[in-house]
Amino acid sequence: MTMPHLPAGHPQDAAGPRRLEVIAVTGIGEVRPGDDVAALLKDADVRDGDIVVVTSKIISKAEGRVRQAPDRAEAIEEETVRVVARRGDTVISQTRHGFVMAAAGVDASNTEPGTVLLLPADSDASARRIRQGLGVRAGVIVSDTFGRPWRHGLTDVAIGVAGVRPLDDYRGTSDGYGNALSATVTALADEIAGAAELVKGKLAGVPVAIVRGLAHLVTEDDGPGIRPLIRGADDDLFRHGSRDVVFARRTIREFADLPVDPAAVRRAVAAGIAAPAPHHTTPWRFVLVESPETRTKLLDAMREAWIADLRGDGFTEQSIAKRIRRGDVLRNAPYLVVPCLVMEGSHTYRDDRRNASEREMFVVATGAGVENFLIQLAVEGLGSAWVSSTMFCRPVVREVLDLPDSWDPMGCVAVGHAAAPPRDRAPRDPEDFILTR
Repeated sequence: MTMPHLPAGHPQDAAGPRRLEVIAVTGIGEVRPGDDVAALLKDADVRDGDIVVVTSKIISKAEGRVRQAPDRAEAIEEETVRVVARRGDTVISQTRHGFVMAAAGVDASNTEPGTVLLLPADSDASARRIRQGLGVRAGVIVSDTFGRPWRHGLTDVAIGVAGVRPLDDYRGTSDGYGNALSATVTALADEIAGAAELVKGKLAGVPVAIVRGLAHLVTEDDGPGIRPLIRGADDDLFRHGSRDVVFARRTIREFADLPVDPAAVRRAVAAGIAAPAPHHTTPWRFVLVESPETRTKLLDAMREAWIADLRGDGFTEQSIAKRIRRGDVLRNAPYLVVPCLVMEGSHTYRDDRRNASEREMFVVATGAGVENFLIQLAVEGLGSAWVSSTMFCRPVVREVLDLPDSWDPMGCVAVGHAAAPPRDRAPRDPEDFILTR
């Protein structure tokens, strides 16, 4: 086998192992709460340089992570920090550990009837405890079964690691033909977990396997654990499932001091103009306020118009100062977008009733376009807040942005990276909003 050209000192600089052994550990029996998993392996002949792969289920049992089956739905909810997708009874969840998996890892297999198992509270800590109790220089991997996007079948992956290098990073090296490797990072811990599953199986009652021949991957210290293998949600191109992408849109009012990628905003505009519209028209225009000077000029002019309106309404200066602070969400955002309605292609009727309905139809279409725009911003990892203030001073906005008189600003969208995760939505029952006839 041709090995990559690796820099001197890289762990794989020398030829890797030519032979591996994967050994099933039998005779462990049923694990009960309070059992010491390392002690259960005292007769397993674990040697220096071995990697012990332990199925998470027996750790969950030993650590008392067992619930009664009638509470499974509640357990899934408790273990979930973010629902990624849902179809029927199947829920793909992100757990607090950062894993994205079915049912938040709550499992009803290989456990006593009437019970379900939760994932270990901290699989890295569990792996460290087992490693310490083995008494030899070995690595430990805690494994669990995952499904995979775009592929049928399940495979075991690592969810906890101690004393094993979890990744091999080949970026910056070249292959045997001299081609630069820019994206090759091998998930060593996952590959080892998958190999161990070949001798453990799902029905054989073998929860532990020893992988022998990879001593060069065993480290002196416990190492970084599973964290390097977990891709953060912000870096995940598919962080939103098909069902839940709409719920990813949240109003964000505090933004981090990070730049906004103009290309991402333009992709959101592309989603916006895919919305339905009457008469085959295109009633949307999106003004991208990318110049800091223009943004300041616009917001200052809008503020003055707002103050004039409030003074005309008889508000005190103290009340006015309090009210205009609501506009800070726009002033503090790194990027602004002003969606506009245009009535090009609309029909004119002989009566006011139908003309009013025609405009309402175009307003609804503009709202659909803005909603598409906001959802795509969320898919791009950007937060947003749609503020209606430009609708109350359209002449001012048109003048500052040099817009045609036929363009009606329909609010202003603050865009940026959220300074903190949004708060959970208050639950709403769809039945409260439905009338059946």
